[in-house]
Amino acid sequence: MTLSMYSASIPVFKQMLNSLHDLLIKAEAYATTKNITPDALLQARLFPDMFPLLRQVQIAADFARGVSARLADAAVPAYEESEKTFSDLRGLIRKTLVFLDSLSAAQFDGSQARDIVLRPGTPKEKQLSGQSYLLHYGLPQFFFHITTAYAILRHNGIEIGKKDYMGAY
Repeated sequence: MTLSMYSASIPVFKQMLNSLHDLLIKAEAYATTKNITPDALLQARLFPDMFPLLRQVQIAADFARGVSARLADAAVPAYEESEKTFSDLRGLIRKTLVFLDSLSAAQFDGSQARDIVLRPGTPKEKQLSGQSYLLHYGLPQFFFHITTAYAILRHNGIEIGKKDYMGAY
């Protein structure tokens, strides 16, 4: 049996975004319980040259929307990225999940062979097949930012583990 591009992307994005949503609830509760300013966690980084938690979440949501839209040959929804609170980030994740739910499996038919161009018109332009784009670029990028968000929260004392990271599957 062949695994469809839809099955290899949308359910994976949804699982991990739901997990990230729940991690943010735990982080906000932790900040409240420990009397920590939420911004201390939202701006936390693993290292000074890395993006903070807030940006990691935004980028993960961006990849879920962008990769899915390109594979489905749909317009990539653009959001302002004006999130500043845990509630804002959860709202961004919910909007992303609504977008993912709007895409049908049929829109992904043939997407494994569709040409995807990254950074068009720049010296870094790269052309990939849809399958390579998903498996070698989109999913690794998405998981990098989800994992980094998890690691920032764990590093800052939030009591979470692999079950929290994985979410419901």
